[in-house]
Amino acid sequence: MKLKIVSLILGVVAMVQVGMAQNVAQLLPAQLEKDLAARASEVTEVTLTKSMLGFAAKFMDGKRHDDAAVKQLIEGLDGIYVREYEFDKPGQYGPEVVEQVRQAVATAEWVPLVREQDRKHGETTEVLMKVVNGENRGMFILEAEPRELTIVLILGPVKMEDLGKLKHLSGLGALGAVSGAQHAAHGTHTGGSK
Repeated sequence: MKLKIVSLILGVVAMVQVGMAQNVAQLLPAQLEKDLAARASEVTEVTLTKSMLGFAAKFMDGKRHDDAAVKQLIEGLDGIYVREYEFDKPGQYGPEVVEQVRQAVATAEWVPLVREQDRKHGETTEVLMKVVNGENRGMFILEAEPRELTIVLILGPVKMEDLGKLKHLSGLGALGAVSGAQHAAHGTHTGGSK
């Protein structure tokens, strides 16, 4: 029950935060984000700053194991930003868009962890970790499919196995799928192509 309340609160907070996205770390260049949203048939935008995550954590009592794990995780994060675009048909965005998304985090701090390509189905998954002074300070996930593009930026210390814990929070369901896909990819296709 508490998790449902927190999900509802996060959903409301996320809607308020979407309008304030320009005041926080930008996930995508503004024009690219606008173009993708205009072409997509369905758009999910989640913008949760550190203060919004802290606010949500206050509603978790930590008595249930799931609540305690999620509360501990989100209290340590600086922000979660998700953009998910679904298209009616393939070809609504091209490889140049994926490259622009990559360039948004193209700094020395971002270290590639996983890159998986399925050329037969036109799917790409990339996971990068932000490393500052030898410590994990963030994760960037890009999943590109012919009819869907998902971009996730998590700022703060987070592990791949923790992504599934966040999937129950409103608007963050994509993280569970990304986590599961990455466990499979990490075990068999790390750093290469299929």
